[in-house]
Amino acid sequence: MGAQKGRDLLLKIDDGTGNFVTVAGLRSHRLAFSAGQVDATHQMSPGRWRELLAGAGIRNASISGTGIFRDEPSDARMRSLFFDGEVARFQVIVPDFGVVEGLFQIASLEYSGEHHGELTFEISLESAGELTFVAL
Repeated sequence: MGAQKGRDLLLKIDDGTGNFVTVAGLRSHRLAFSAGQVDATHQMSPGRWRELLAGAGIRNASISGTGIFRDEPSDARMRSLFFDGEVARFQVIVPDFGVVEGLFQIASLEYSGEHHGELTFEISLESAGELTFVAL
């Protein structure tokens, strides 16, 4: 994957009807994957080196972003998901890489603003089920 423009990374949310709409106004995005490890080390482990049990850890993904308010429908959808504690389907589109899709829950939603500036928001989401990946 060659160099890409950061603005081409898109976060989309299911609008409640099965259609995905772009979360408007995001200026920065982050998609992170992690996998837990299961330590299988025992007294006979070669050289007393740690051994890990392959494929046994819990996998998860997190998404975060910072932006400004631009689109009432996507703002309202995120706000209602957070306050209702619901899980919704999201997509992250990474150019020349692929599309990650699955259920996420909004873990935090923060609002901030300077006296002479715009109102901004920060959002973070945590995976809440199996994710799919489709290469582009």
